[in-house]
Amino acid sequence: MTPQPKTESSPHSVSGGSDRHEEVRKVPKSMLVRRIKRIGWNLLPPLTFVVIVLFWSWSVKAFKIPAYLLPGPSAVFARLFTDYQLLWNNALVTMTEIVLGFGLTLLTAIPVGLVIALSPLAKQILYPPIVLLQLVPKIAVAPLFLVWLGFGMESKVLLTVLMTFFPLLIASISGFQILDTRLLYLTKSMGASAWHTFRFLRVPAALPVIFSGIKTSATIAATAAIVAEFVGANQGLGYVLLKGTSTMDIELTFAVLVVLTIIGIVLNYVVEISEWVMTPWQRSANNS
Repeated sequence: MTPQPKTESSPHSVSGGSDRHEEVRKVPKSMLVRRIKRIGWNLLPPLTFVVIVLFWSWSVKAFKIPAYLLPGPSAVFARLFTDYQLLWNNALVTMTEIVLGFGLTLLTAIPVGLVIALSPLAKQILYPPIVLLQLVPKIAVAPLFLVWLGFGMESKVLLTVLMTFFPLLIASISGFQILDTRLLYLTKSMGASAWHTFRFLRVPAALPVIFSGIKTSATIAATAAIVAEFVGANQGLGYVLLKGTSTMDIELTFAVLVVLTIIGIVLNYVVEISEWVMTPWQRSANNS
């Protein structure tokens, strides 16, 4: 039998194999670290809320603040359960005003912003009266809405539209005008139609700016509904808030503020999720 020649493994192949094994081991570890960091990052907002509540509770006990000035969080959260029916029924009224007013703002401000951005004639005709209307104090106009529309939901919805319209309009105008003119010339030279240029170029470029205006208007919408209920209402969270302060029921007042905060957080998350769904190119840019 002829002896088989011995194959000697070169040091390069051994080192190359060990390097590959080390890379394989490093990949799961890096993914695990990245996942832990992502979980910790997502937990920061609720942890911040917990820290605020703990500091609130500690401050009330440490400085011996009387309950008629600043009740503790336990008393406030207890009122959320004992007055659940009252808060829920009036929260539905306020949320309806917010949704209707904010929805009308979305349906009107973005198209008007598009027309003003693309048409110099429309800008000369529409923009000055809109700016003039924005300069009028909305609180001063609110009593007129009560005279014209009564104490029903219409006056609250109209005031919400007026207070949320202008920020979204400005964002829409800026978004639709943000596109570089050279890109328009390029798409035109490549034979793209006006509709394809608008759909695949102008709208994607404008959406991030428009969503920044939507976020601003969404936060104003809740404030506008409460202000409208302050002026004149017999239901809604603003009405309950006034009722609590007039009877020195501070625990109920803080319970209403907690409910309003929850409504604002939910509204903000709805806008964030809508932006996440409608701007997938930004998701890939942020993940990279």
